[in-house]
Amino acid sequence: MKLDGAFLESLSRLKLSMGFRTSMNLSGNRKSFRKGSSAEFSDFREYMPGDDIRRIDWNAYGRLDRLYVKEYMEEKEATVSILLDTSASMDYGEKKKGELAERLAAALAYLGLCGMDRVFVYEMRRMESPFQARGGKRAFPLLEDWLNRLSFDGVTDVCGAVRKLPSMGAGVTVVISDFLQEEFVDEDGDAAAQLLRFLRYRRQKAVFLQVLAREEIAVPMTGAANLIDMEDKSSLRLTLDVSGKQTYENALARFTEGLRAACAKAGAAYALCNTQTDFQKMIFQDLRMLYDI
Repeated sequence: MKLDGAFLESLSRLKLSMGFRTSMNLSGNRKSFRKGSSAEFSDFREYMPGDDIRRIDWNAYGRLDRLYVKEYMEEKEATVSILLDTSASMDYGEKKKGELAERLAAALAYLGLCGMDRVFVYEMRRMESPFQARGGKRAFPLLEDWLNRLSFDGVTDVCGAVRKLPSMGAGVTVVISDFLQEEFVDEDGDAAAQLLRFLRYRRQKAVFLQVLAREEIAVPMTGAANLIDMEDKSSLRLTLDVSGKQTYENALARFTEGLRAACAKAGAAYALCNTQTDFQKMIFQDLRMLYDI
């Protein structure tokens, strides 16, 4: 997995949208609640002994015969957290779901780095050891190398992984997964809604990117088949006909629409990412709602 230079150049013109103003302590490109010395004007206040006299508004003094100083918005870095599902189920498809997930993580991490944000990329099975990048685009090659070393196997608990996310102030949290777990598939459950409430409590702008293979969206096979669970290796033999395929596709539509509706209700972003879709179209058109344009 490697993103080419021309693609990255186009990507650098975008900026991740932030749902909350930040209050971090390090310099960056996000607007903070604090007053500082950036170029963006915020407000006036009366002069106090010790204020920088260069900020005095002499025009206001001439009109009002009182000293006022200009205040500016302080720029701070935000935190972009990207959680990547590396379970065995992501290693599926003629075009692997895991490969698309890695490319999505790389592209969004690059956007965060271009915005001088702190970027954390988590492998959901190992939340205790994320890759941390900061300092702009120069950190991106190391991030790509880290992503290239990931393997997709075993089992991932998406809800458990998100709840292990450290609290580091307001920011963006991107969850990249197929979400093919009982908690999410169960139509009577509200796992997605609970997870979104948790992220909102943490002052995170939540983004759910559901990665599915073309073969999962439109089942190509018919006749008798053995279905094998890639994570627990259990199997199910069934005969798939036109009616059965339609039943499956209807159930999948309800499932994805349920995730979409939960995100919409919580003010979060959702996108279904098909491995068959052109990657540039996905980034620059399908995920347009993620950017400040």
